[in-house]
Amino acid sequence: MFNRSDIDDDFWEQLEEALIVSDVGLRTTMRLLDKTQVVVEDQSITKPSDVKSLMRDQISHILKEGSETEPIPTDTPVVLLVVGVNGAGKTTSIAKMVNIAKNEGRNVMLAAADTFRAGAIEQINIWGERLGVPVISHRPGSDPGAVAFDALNAARARTIDLLIIDTAGRLHTTHNLMEELRKVRGIVNKNCSGFDVKVLLVIDGTTGQNGLIQAKSFTDAVECDGVFLTKLDGTARGGVALSISVELGLPIWFIGTGEQADDMSAFDADAFAEAVLPEVPS
Repeated sequence: MFNRSDIDDDFWEQLEEALIVSDVGLRTTMRLLDKTQVVVEDQSITKPSDVKSLMRDQISHILKEGSETEPIPTDTPVVLLVVGVNGAGKTTSIAKMVNIAKNEGRNVMLAAADTFRAGAIEQINIWGERLGVPVISHRPGSDPGAVAFDALNAARARTIDLLIIDTAGRLHTTHNLMEELRKVRGIVNKNCSGFDVKVLLVIDGTTGQNGLIQAKSFTDAVECDGVFLTKLDGTARGGVALSISVELGLPIWFIGTGEQADDMSAFDADAFAEAVLPEVPS
């Protein structure tokens, strides 16, 4: 597309279609194209290849909006409430964050507040043992709010730097379970003295625009602060990152690129834009 000889209506139509197919979404696509077309006209740009680098800059700019704050502050104790649907990679993402935080010298604790599934409690306990961090958990079927309450008290008593609370993976359309999540968030808010509270939404990068729907629902329920975008291993299109940034104003904090404990990194808007529109096609 960018090797065409000129910029005409057909070029813009093809570009619009390519962005939508890449899971960028219609609203975000139109915003991106409108901004790009204004600059193309103002600067009298005539080569499609120049549009490519211009769009890279626009993508990077969009993804940097609202992401100036540090995701997990290092100068104060933090309680991180992790939410998301089953299958998004929530537990693996928690393990990755624990691994990095420990390597940075932080004192970490986990809380298994996904009490609806015995397997979820077991998973968190296995990761805690493997990574050498304490885990607060109750019996399957117990009150997840009680787990969060006990974990906060334990973290305060043990001078924990980072408390990560796992929550039940739930469909964003399940009203009762979303109400339960609101309850857990309320308990955390009421008992978080001495902690900075952050809510991290884990989204599977391959889910496309359904990821945006999930993000809207969870943000409405618990006011998410940032996103961990998983499964960006080279096969995911990941355009939903743009939609989340534009439509919800949520920054992408981290990305997961594999199953190993160190397969994650802080989100880099410039690197992401380069991956979407590389200087030299791979």
